Amino acid sequence: MPTFAVIYWPFYSINEKLIYKNTHGQTKVVGMSLFSSPLFKDSFEQLEVAGSVGGLDPNIIERLKYPKRALQVAVPIRLDDGTVKTFMGYRVQHNMTLGPGKGGIRYHPGVDLSETAALAMLMTFKCALVGLPLGGAKGGICVDPNDLSRQELQSLTRRFATEISMIVGPSIDVPAPDIGTDGQTMGWFMDTYSQLKVYTVPGVVTGKPIGIGGSLGRAESTGKGVAYCVNFAAQKIGMKIDKSTKVAIHGFGKVAIPAAEDLIAQGAKIVSFGDVTGAIFNGDGIDLPKLIEYAKENGGVSGFPGAENITNEELFGLDVDVLIPAAIDGVITEKNAGNVKAKIIAEGANGPLTKEAIDIVTSNGSFLIPDILCNAGGVIVSYFEWVQGLQNFFWGLDEINKKLHDILVKAFKECVDTAEAHNVDMKKAAFISALNRLDKAMRLRGLFPA
Repeated sequence: MPTFAVIYWPFYSINEKLIYKNTHGQTKVVGMSLFSSPLFKDSFEQLEVAGSVGGLDPNIIERLKYPKRALQVAVPIRLDDGTVKTFMGYRVQHNMTLGPGKGGIRYHPGVDLSETAALAMLMTFKCALVGLPLGGAKGGICVDPNDLSRQELQSLTRRFATEISMIVGPSIDVPAPDIGTDGQTMGWFMDTYSQLKVYTVPGVVTGKPIGIGGSLGRAESTGKGVAYCVNFAAQKIGMKIDKSTKVAIHGFGKVAIPAAEDLIAQGAKIVSFGDVTGAIFNGDGIDLPKLIEYAKENGGVSGFPGAENITNEELFGLDVDVLIPAAIDGVITEKNAGNVKAKIIAEGANGPLTKEAIDIVTSNGSFLIPDILCNAGGVIVSYFEWVQGLQNFFWGLDEINKKLHDILVKAFKECVDTAEAHNVDMKKAAFISALNRLDKAMRLRGLFPA
């Protein structure tokens, strides 16, 4: 069996299994269907609705329904005990009309082809919405990184980088960190790719450590972007972020913590955090530095002595001003959306609210900041890192943060204007704005072959 198989769409689906027909007419089940993940179904439906409401060319929408290319690879590594274990890895490139693919690499037990394809689609719309000359891509390995040693993770990353090396590169597709990966992961990936090319290629990834070409501000950029967007939304609805502002955050990682730090600096109280271990609540505000230390020692936020233990479901229903779901997708659904009381909901994660949930919370008066806008800070500063690497000229932190703010405030205003023009919620408006930019570019480039 080969170590990788290139999978192109469209296939046809039978009972949620992906069926491939070769040139000899033989068929073979090669994996789950594109629609097997709720996130892909949701993104697909959002695309169709936005295309219809926005009056966009149905031929363009048809092209955007399917990823341009997907690569599924087997990633065998030798574990520390001497045994060999094989993990499944993926890299999906959804659309690259505007430029090279851009999207993170995720190490998580829930990674599969359908989820990766959905995330790649969202990256296409995210880059288009904020005006970046980049396309949408995503990758990942189905693995719990907490189960592997540092050496095993390095071996996993280097083998994965080798297996997908033929479809990535500074002018092709540029990965970045995501759930379960970090700057060190990107350092290993960059080094492996550079060894294959026999010269240093820092531009193959972003989110690298500063010492090997990373950008100032990249590590905290997604969370900082969330905080910026919360401020834009607060201004829009006439709310001030100050000591009276109460915030609940689902998540306690690379998005949640920087967002919390930024909002705390403005005087806001973070009254609740939640993660895989559970959630905590303190109406007077949680001591974030102490919680960070506690979570490092105990593997999560649950049991923190400075707060009361609650469930994540209770977190979503807290009477707060701002709710930031910043962990994983699909946590707020039609079943619990009616409990949400927050004035502002900031989608720090990708797809944390389902399509049905968005309809419920917006009809109940919550102002929703959609994911492809709210968490775009990471890809924006990744773009800055990519540009700096190509020029070998690096910017200061203040300049990076100002550029980040300026791009996000422009995109936020565009979404608000689109929402008002079409009388739709901010999620649909964000998709329509992104699709308008893609529609124009795809028309100008045409369809090959003509």
